Amino acid sequence: MALLEVDRLRVEFPTRNGTLTAVDDVSFTVEEGEVLGLVGESGAGKSMTGAAIIGLIEPPGHIAGGEIRLDGGRIDALRGEALRKVRGKQIGAIFQDPLTSLNPLFTVGDQLVETIRTHLPLSVAEARRRAVDWLAEVGIPAPDKRIDQYPHQFSGGMRQRVVIALALCAEPRLIIADEPTTALDVSVQAQIIALLKKLCRERNAAVILVTHDMGVIAETADRVAVMYAGRLAEIGPVKQVLEKPNHPYTAGLMGSIPRIGPRPERLIQIAGSMPRLSDIPAGCAFNPRCTRVFADCHVHRPRLAASGDGAVACLHYEGARP
Repeated sequence: MALLEVDRLRVEFPTRNGTLTAVDDVSFTVEEGEVLGLVGESGAGKSMTGAAIIGLIEPPGHIAGGEIRLDGGRIDALRGEALRKVRGKQIGAIFQDPLTSLNPLFTVGDQLVETIRTHLPLSVAEARRRAVDWLAEVGIPAPDKRIDQYPHQFSGGMRQRVVIALALCAEPRLIIADEPTTALDVSVQAQIIALLKKLCRERNAAVILVTHDMGVIAETADRVAVMYAGRLAEIGPVKQVLEKPNHPYTAGLMGSIPRIGPRPERLIQIAGSMPRLSDIPAGCAFNPRCTRVFADCHVHRPRLAASGDGAVACLHYEGARP
């Protein structure tokens, strides 16, 4: 049994002009120790999927359908104290901007100790020792001194290391990492990704890595799920999806990346832009921008069909027709 199972997840936002569907019938699994990349343009629904898993959707948004199961038990309907016990202890989170994850009024040590004591039966002294160990583990120099400093006294890369320590200090089994390196310098990005991979592999924790950066996915993920307009376009092993993409959208994303060595005079460009949630086209949501569109694409919404070791939602593939 997979560690995480997301089954036909649907997230809606009611508005004056109707209900907007931000995540539409999304299903996937994550195994223990696996890194699953969620990629797509801004507005594809990848961050909203991560927020739904960890129970952080802002009202009036809500999960309108489907199930989320962690270790076989449903967590999508949890509220209050029951959700708090899962969040942090079972599922950790790393967000894009570390300043939004750290309280500027408390030292990093206070925040680590509070998190540790919330989820583990330790005294203040024991929790502080563990907090120092975690700061050392994530590469903070002189952790016994820096534990008493405030977030503003750390650089951006060091703050993100503290956030990783916060996410892992209760030893969760699943980490949701939402654009964890976007706000950092390129050289620091590589360090943070390498650190996250190392720590999660050592503890057999699974990771859902939400990003728009295919380079980060190629370096980090075991499998990748490509999202478009709140739907899954393609999912499969990272090597298969990046080297031989099946969906026209995935092919467009890969073709737009500059490569070292011989390359065409012009990079591939995907025409148009992601549709607004209030204006998702009928049939395949990608049909207005697709170079392989045909008549049925305007009528039938494709479902995920097996392709190699993965699946693709495109009517050009057998089994995708509803």
